[in-house]
Amino acid sequence: QLETLEQEEQECLELRPHPTEKTTHIVTHEHGMTVWKTLQEGEAEPQCQSFSYSRAKLRGLLLEGASLLLLRVLARRQTMPSELVFPAINIEGDLCTSSY
Repeated sequence: QLETLEQEEQECLELRPHPTEKTTHIVTHEHGMTVWKTLQEGEAEPQCQSFSYSRAKLRGLLLEGASLLLLRVLARRQTMPSELVFPAINIEGDLCTSSY
């Protein structure tokens, strides 16, 4: 019954002359989950977008932190169930599947 309540990711690329910073903030709430993405390239205005997913679409969702925990549990048990597939959110923030 583990559930991700909140997750934040930050990526910085120090490329001259335009360093780039990407942040993703994910928050679970009573109706589902909201994702906020921000892209800052150099001195340009930050590009922001947000989108939400309903709880029904997120059933069984496996985010990055939970995925790492699952991999550790599977390694500890030294077993791998066949066709282990979970809903996930890709780098663009779209729903996809994660297979092990």
